[in-house]
Amino acid sequence: MHKDGYFDERVAARYDESSAEMLDPAVVIPTVDFLAALAGKGCALEFGVGTGRIAIPLVQRGVPVHGIDSSEAMVARLRAKPGGGDIGVTVGDFATAAVDGMFSVVYLIFNTIMNLTTQEAQIAGFRNAAAHLEPGGCFVIEVMLPDLQRLPPGERIRPFRISETQLGFDEYHIAKQELVSHHFEMIDGRWERWSMPFRYVWPAELDLMARLAGMRRRERWSGWKKEPFTSDSNRLVAVWELPLPAKVDLLR
Repeated sequence: MHKDGYFDERVAARYDESSAEMLDPAVVIPTVDFLAALAGKGCALEFGVGTGRIAIPLVQRGVPVHGIDSSEAMVARLRAKPGGGDIGVTVGDFATAAVDGMFSVVYLIFNTIMNLTTQEAQIAGFRNAAAHLEPGGCFVIEVMLPDLQRLPPGERIRPFRISETQLGFDEYHIAKQELVSHHFEMIDGRWERWSMPFRYVWPAELDLMARLAGMRRRERWSGWKKEPFTSDSNRLVAVWELPLPAKVDLLR
């Protein structure tokens, strides 16, 4: 595999174009509003900063942002954008990479928790987030919920994108709690394919990972506009908090 993993130069060069719907202001602005409110006057750390879809507008809102990403190709796209040079980036695995300083919010969005393809790696990601949070700080995850209940009996493949130039299918491996996303894109008159493995997660499982990392759930929603989280939700936006130290009564 390329040193940049699945996000090599070929993918990075077309990443923003292939995810154009996620760059829509109707998607970006509520996300930035949510994160800026949590950050307050503090700093933010983005796990999987990528090409800066959220980091750049968050900086423009006055929130200092540092990013971690394992793909130098994706980071190069970030740095080439207006304002991208204002964002410090550590190249490495966000489950283990250490960054100087403490942050009021750490965030991991657009399903990126699933790029950690083992439960052990996902737990490490939570612990790394907690290690970078100041007391009272928050860890935020945005992730899709598995479509298993929507799969017809006996089926394990579900389309997630169908257009004249793009096709996407998720292939579930239920016994392993894994899925593989298959992407097909029409480029220069021919179809090109790339596939990427993920480990999908459940809300209760994420809450337990947070507890193992010393955090507690603060809130959860089905979207950045704080839509209620229900049994019909297909997306989770969850916030966990690192508790403040217990006060010690020195007069006792």
